[in-house]
Amino acid sequence: MENFTVFNETLETWTDRSVEYKTISVLIVFLICALGIVGNVMVILVVLTTKHMRTPTNGYLVSLAVADLMVLIAAGLPSIADSLFGSWIFGHAGCLCITYFQYLGINASSCSITSFTIERYIAICHPIKAQFLCTLSRAKKIIFGVWVFTSLYCVMWLYLSDIQQVLYRDVTIITCAYKVSRNLYLPIYFFDFGIFFVLPLTLATVLYGLIARILFLNPLPSDPKEDKNGQDNFSKAQKNKIKNSSRCSSTTAASRRQVTKMLAVVVILFAVLWMPYRSLVVVNSFLQEAYLDTWFLLFCRTCVYLNSAINPLIYNAMSQKFRAAFRRLCRCGRNAQANKAAYSVALTYSVAKETSTVESTGHLSTEIDDLTPTDELFPDKKLLLTANQN
Repeated sequence: MENFTVFNETLETWTDRSVEYKTISVLIVFLICALGIVGNVMVILVVLTTKHMRTPTNGYLVSLAVADLMVLIAAGLPSIADSLFGSWIFGHAGCLCITYFQYLGINASSCSITSFTIERYIAICHPIKAQFLCTLSRAKKIIFGVWVFTSLYCVMWLYLSDIQQVLYRDVTIITCAYKVSRNLYLPIYFFDFGIFFVLPLTLATVLYGLIARILFLNPLPSDPKEDKNGQDNFSKAQKNKIKNSSRCSSTTAASRRQVTKMLAVVVILFAVLWMPYRSLVVVNSFLQEAYLDTWFLLFCRTCVYLNSAINPLIYNAMSQKFRAAFRRLCRCGRNAQANKAAYSVALTYSVAKETSTVESTGHLSTEIDDLTPTDELFPDKKLLLTANQN
């Protein structure tokens, strides 16, 4: 037997959603969820199955991908059923579990973004400390802590959610809602808003500002020139060594800039796409009657789902390393063996560089170095995720 709470009893007649709304909402949400699920699964697979992709930053991106998958599956897919049927069809247990995993995915994604922001700040602004702070083993511990914290924090939703009946003149509608009135949830909403939205964005703004000062305001090292007075204090071999070192430093700085740009775009999209929903919650908190326009709610939900689906496209567009890994994962059949050799050559530069870093410092590399050689070996760089076209 299901436990029902009678939330409201009214003599009004139930008005179902329009066919236009059902069609548009189902198509939009389904496409976003399908692309997002495929893309985030690909992120997880390429990092876990490719040795040189297992870096601290990529570990946080895997955590973010898992959280985004949770949001798409627990929030996106059930909303399709809600648009079609207009009533809750997953029962009491489904209401509790789906609500729990929705909030778990949302909060874990926010914490994952905060984690890789701090990791980037330490790696770039404090490179000496990064040698023992920004390691893969430490990243795994932090990710584990993030998921333990958010899992325990979201347990309260198992006690605050319930299925309820709304009695109309001609029909009874079942909903998955909250046990108490909206006013009693305001402290929780505002705490979530501060801890999982305002605080991460404030911290990201400050830290990326400091990172930008290091990466974009400091001049790149230039190639050494011979003394203009004709004094040559170095042998030819020593000069070549210095030139190679300078060129390597320039490449590393450019790589760090590109990685930082990619992660900054992820943070900016997180802020922009979550803003409509967060703003609606805050505004409704001060209104006597909540603003619940159907089309605006669809827009807010679509932005949330899009935030969980768009990150793999960002990685593909802005990281040659991810793009090459995605391409290798997507290609199969007779082209797989032919591309395997070219792919291995393209990765030689990054693997060799990361190996030399590990040998010189005794710690894991913290960079996601882009692969310059792939520009020549894979001229069709603009290819997007082929799996997303399914």
